[in-house]
Amino acid sequence: VQLQAFGGGLVQAGGSLRLSCAASGRTYSRLNMGWFRQAPGKEREFVATMTWSGDSIYYADSVKGRFTTSRDNVKNTAYLQMNNLKPEDTAVYYCAVGGDSRYDFSRYPYWGQGTLVTVSS
Repeated sequence: VQLQAFGGGLVQAGGSLRLSCAASGRTYSRLNMGWFRQAPGKEREFVATMTWSGDSIYYADSVKGRFTTSRDNVKNTAYLQMNNLKPEDTAVYYCAVGGDSRYDFSRYPYWGQGTLVTVSS
């Protein structure tokens, strides 16, 4: 599976961005997917994960109520809508597929290249 994440950029606090993750290759529609992020000097962390069907979605407490993830299995694309962004959301955001864990990024074998989100105060 090849993944490409895009949509990052510079935004002021309180603003919004929508990230996209386009997949090609294997049967993307049957793979769980996740969004993770890594801020400078910090470990990669869980943001949101979603089962292949989209029936179950999990969010980190830090983004709950502000971020929404969805997927379009016809377009082989996942989305992360980020609203009310805060400076602490600044990080490189990655999409990943194929995992069997809600939270553990190491359980995801396929990764996109990451897209940088910078939130200014």
